[in-house]
Amino acid sequence: SFQIQALGCGCVGQAVLSRGAHGGPMTVSVGFAMAVTIAVYVSGGVSGGHINPAVSLAMCVTGRLKWSKLPIYILAQLLGAFVGAAAVFGIYHDAFMEYSNGTLEVTGPNATAHIFATYPAPYLSLVNGFADQVMSTAVLLLAIFAIFDTRNNSVPKGLEPIAVGLLIIVLTCSLGMNSGCAMNPARDLGPRLFTAIAGWGMEVFTAGNNWWWVPIVAPMLGGILGAMIYIVFIEIHHADTQTGEEKDKYDKYELTNM
Repeated sequence: SFQIQALGCGCVGQAVLSRGAHGGPMTVSVGFAMAVTIAVYVSGGVSGGHINPAVSLAMCVTGRLKWSKLPIYILAQLLGAFVGAAAVFGIYHDAFMEYSNGTLEVTGPNATAHIFATYPAPYLSLVNGFADQVMSTAVLLLAIFAIFDTRNNSVPKGLEPIAVGLLIIVLTCSLGMNSGCAMNPARDLGPRLFTAIAGWGMEVFTAGNNWWWVPIVAPMLGGILGAMIYIVFIEIHHADTQTGEEKDKYDKYELTNM
């Protein structure tokens, strides 16, 4: 989660604080995706590279992660996102001060809170935003299950994080307009907590008609939905023709260890 915030939100910060001179929607989309790729490479061998509570919860629901580990995973993900946000603020501190004349604003023409967490577009209702996050996270988990399923057209060993990065690019390019396509409760809540205590204030929780809970609850539901869709419509229909060695490999593939 630290890499996602430090590198992903760093891309957003560079684009916003330079007023578009050093970045834009495409650099943010690609930058966030590559941040996820790096994070999975860094942590995949130890934890399975979750970096997302929605992924961890889906793993628990589908029996691929012990429920006792879920609180630890979520706490680590939140902490990493919080520290990553702090790193971005520290690195770009002077740019923040220059951008808004020393005032840290949540809304308005000089708003900077959206560098760290997602906020809805002015036209977006909570219901539409909730559906947006459920759908995008469901697609995320469905595709992740496919990427790591060795009985499907699996990605070559070691290239899975790159496939996940490409998945993030297409999701942010296609479903990012409404609210930034969070799809990750830790990536949103951790930095939001940081901004609340770093100078933006409690408005980060009331802005957008109290938007803050949507990118927490909706991705958790969407993740479970996407995982179950993959299992019901794809995974259980694989022909059981594996040799013992192949089955052992499947039983140990990364997602089961997440």
